[in-house]
Amino acid sequence: QVQLVESGGGLVQAGGSLRLSCAASGRTFSISAMGWFRQAPGKDREFVAAISMSGVRTFYTDSVKGRFTISRDNDKNTVYLQMNNLKPEDTAVYYCAAAPNPAPTREKYDYWGQGTQVTVSS
Repeated sequence: QVQLVESGGGLVQAGGSLRLSCAASGRTFSISAMGWFRQAPGKDREFVAAISMSGVRTFYTDSVKGRFTISRDNDKNTVYLQMNNLKPEDTAVYYCAAAPNPAPTREKYDYWGQGTQVTVSS
């Protein structure tokens, strides 16, 4: 199993940056693809980014391409989401999740963190 704990959320002005971290425990982290999802009030949870086990392959939803970067450090059992040029529409609770392979659909992920709030003011 994998236990996931997100951190790094907060309040930032539009155009600002935040870096989210997701600390994992459990020996399966290094053999799990990781993803970030987000859920805004009244909306479904949506895919943001994913990264393969080795970190070589990354995937992004179109709305964050060029602004967000997903990375991982398998020695530290941590996955990151660097978010630059934030917009008010990025406001949501952000969740990290683990899956056998990187995928853009939440159903493919077996383990989830509790989420961290990101609020972008205009």
